[in-house]
Amino acid sequence: MEADLDSDGTALYHRTRGRGPILLLLPGGDGDADTYDRLADHLATDFTVATFDRRGLSRSADAGPPSDISTHADDAAQILRTLSDAPAAVFGSSIGAVIALELLTRHPDLVRLAVVHEPPAAALLSEPERSELATAQYEIEQSHLADGVPAAMALFARLAGLAVVDREPDVDLPGPSPYRAGNLEYFLTHDAPAVRTYRPDTAALRARSSAIIPAVGATTTGVIARTAPALAALLEVSVVRFPGGHTGPRMYPRAYAQGLRELFGS
Repeated sequence: MEADLDSDGTALYHRTRGRGPILLLLPGGDGDADTYDRLADHLATDFTVATFDRRGLSRSADAGPPSDISTHADDAAQILRTLSDAPAAVFGSSIGAVIALELLTRHPDLVRLAVVHEPPAAALLSEPERSELATAQYEIEQSHLADGVPAAMALFARLAGLAVVDREPDVDLPGPSPYRAGNLEYFLTHDAPAVRTYRPDTAALRARSSAIIPAVGATTTGVIARTAPALAALLEVSVVRFPGGHTGPRMYPRAYAQGLRELFGS
């Protein structure tokens, strides 16, 4: 099912598929409602899987004021409220993981369990890793301003250690999208700085520690690989390991679907 939901004057495009308890997927980067299609299809046998275009992206492009993490969390909350009265399962990766943490903070009643995969929030780390990640993120933003999207994304790929061969055999690379250029421009202009400056409410997260499962990719390298373990240490919980790297949810949809079924109890 496809629909638009009005949130503060912004039409938010969202989709649902399958049946069962609600599972909201929050992709990373410039990801939209279609980014986790293969993962969602695998999960739709057990869940009503919800995805949406964040404001500023794809079919939710008329964003109004610049977005931030709290805005995205409030948008996710509004979508969840339209779908069910029961608390939902949530999976988020990268900026999606940061949004999931803020959703838990601002709307704890809406989330029964959240799996947060590699949230690139520098504030979760101790020095010198905190400065290392924040500096790398700032350099990506400055590269975008000076040299454009391709240069910035090359730096991001290096930071995240992305490898296109790190995927399940039948998973293809993304094809052309009419939204891609605009999405990347918006993400680098608004959402990337919002992630860099994000400061989680650690007290609120500790209060919901039983509802948070930090996750990391088995082949993720560098400072981003340290964020989930740092969150786990803060909450005194364990880290779950998934196949692949920072883009693992898209590149290993079968493995992630199986892992999420086990974690969410289906």
